[in-house]
Amino acid sequence: MTDELKRVCRAFRIEGEWASYEEISVGNINHTYKVNFIRPDGQPKSYIVQRVNTYVYKNPIEVMENIDRVTEHIRAKKPGQTALHFHHTIDRKTYYVDTDGFWRLFNYIPSDSCVEMDLDAIHNAGEAFGEFQMQLSDFDPAQLYETIVNFHNTPWRYEKLERDVKEDLLGRVAEVGEELEYLRSIRDKACVLTDLYRQGKLPLRVTHNDTKINNVLFDQETRRALVVIDLDTVMPGVVGHDFGDAIRFAANVVEEDCPQPEKAGVDLEVFRAFADGFLKNTAAALTQTEIDTLAQSCLALTAELSVRFLDDYIQGDPYFKINYPAHNLVRARCQMALAKDMERKMDAMDAIVRECAAKYR
Repeated sequence: MTDELKRVCRAFRIEGEWASYEEISVGNINHTYKVNFIRPDGQPKSYIVQRVNTYVYKNPIEVMENIDRVTEHIRAKKPGQTALHFHHTIDRKTYYVDTDGFWRLFNYIPSDSCVEMDLDAIHNAGEAFGEFQMQLSDFDPAQLYETIVNFHNTPWRYEKLERDVKEDLLGRVAEVGEELEYLRSIRDKACVLTDLYRQGKLPLRVTHNDTKINNVLFDQETRRALVVIDLDTVMPGVVGHDFGDAIRFAANVVEEDCPQPEKAGVDLEVFRAFADGFLKNTAAALTQTEIDTLAQSCLALTAELSVRFLDDYIQGDPYFKINYPAHNLVRARCQMALAKDMERKMDAMDAIVRECAAKYR
């Protein structure tokens, strides 16, 4: 890999003497390397080089154009502060293509990405994703490509599920009747964000669309959030997409694929910690309708993912990677159990959102 990585670094005009590299195993999609140089002034300098998975990202140039516009907009607002910066080739491209793949290079940020997920860390992550929203609040989302069409188009997800149920190519529908009945029963609740956006009641914003807590880098000493990373899914969306998905991921008391779905549920303390951090940076700028639908967004995003997992199972698991034959069905059932607990706790979740929003407005 040394020769490949040296060639990529030269393409991105990295100055200094090559020192070493190491492969970074975090992440399941792209191949990631930390490359180390000695700068002309004798100081060490590191960068991150990634070979982008073009099977997953069918339009990698559009992905990179989105990332470039967003990161440069944020950097202009944070002079001298920690921020992602993707380097450019001599012809001002943030990517380099050769026979070995589609490459990009950005600054290495010393950090922790897997700090203990206590309530302080959850709150800090909420602040980070809220700040990300506000840094881009004056950015026109129409400038961005929709790199994954229908990604959070929940009615379309439901329609696709129904088409695949009718085809039932693998004969799996008979065993998921209870799951289908539940998902159909909450369809209106699941589609609330899409419906309100189409009615002009929710504004279009720049959204991250993968708001897992491990997509925030934390300071190694203070454990404060430094920067939001993994911007491959940055697209136009509504604020509830980011808030709801973060809660779905962070506030579930069990893992996403827990084989005992009855144990799934919302930890309201985690919910409060993230909501308070997120609204600390966003409450003053969000519309009342956006605030009023944040709690509902958690159910909507959980239901949407339930639909996706169940649909994938019915089709024979072509999209989500599985570790055993019923993995996607287990995931779907766990997410549905989480959704049911959200329904039970919706009034409490909504009260928390309103309380936190009032504190910062």
